[in-house]
Amino acid sequence: MKVAITGKGGVGKTTLASTLARLYAAEGRQVLAADVDPDANLGLALGFSPEEVNSIIPISKMRTLVEERTGANEANKFFKLNPSVADIPDKYAKQINGVKLLVMGTVDVGGSGCVCPEHVMLKAILSALTYRKDDVVIMDMEAGLEHLGRGTAANMDQFIVVIEPGARSIQTYGKVKQLAADLGVKRVRVVANKVRSEDDEAYIRAHIPAEDLLGFVHYNPEVIEADRLGKSPYDVSPTAIDEIKRIKSVIDGDELN
Repeated sequence: MKVAITGKGGVGKTTLASTLARLYAAEGRQVLAADVDPDANLGLALGFSPEEVNSIIPISKMRTLVEERTGANEANKFFKLNPSVADIPDKYAKQINGVKLLVMGTVDVGGSGCVCPEHVMLKAILSALTYRKDDVVIMDMEAGLEHLGRGTAANMDQFIVVIEPGARSIQTYGKVKQLAADLGVKRVRVVANKVRSEDDEAYIRAHIPAEDLLGFVHYNPEVIEADRLGKSPYDVSPTAIDEIKRIKSVIDGDELN
């Protein structure tokens, strides 16, 4: 199963991504979690300590590796557009609680885009992840889908947009759904997070088609406390786990269909 989780910053997508990863790992499945968000917090949410997270070098910052695989260096400005990367997830992922974490990093450039060795590497690795037949692959994405090319996106089982009960989150869902459609992906689902009341639930139901709504995760001080302590929500909040288990059961039903 291959799932990309996206949404605006601060909506709780890393909480969802990490808890799903831990739940699948607890079942004995092979799980690879890819942190593709520039604000990389997935390691903490999986259970790594702040010191361990700070010691992880993102793939995009491994200059020697990028040069080796793409052939690009200061003397050679030409590089491969399809570098060999199949071994990278297993070689460079860090494991905790049964989950392999691969921190992708981001590419710091000016202007509207980048066709550079680092960017090519990231896209190639994401593509390679979608071909790992026996693994559960969970990608914690940034709000956009720029990292995903058409072929890579088409291999995803679904995109999950994490939203809050508000107009801006609803707008983000609409944008992601359109981007996904442009990439050939038809299944875009929604998890509503930080839901506080029945009015919040009614607002979500009024704006999200029923077939797209995976479920609700209610506002939970335990999750906030986990973040403050630098701990995994999975180890702190049984309530959040139960709610995300129900969401997972819907995703598992999708996988069987």
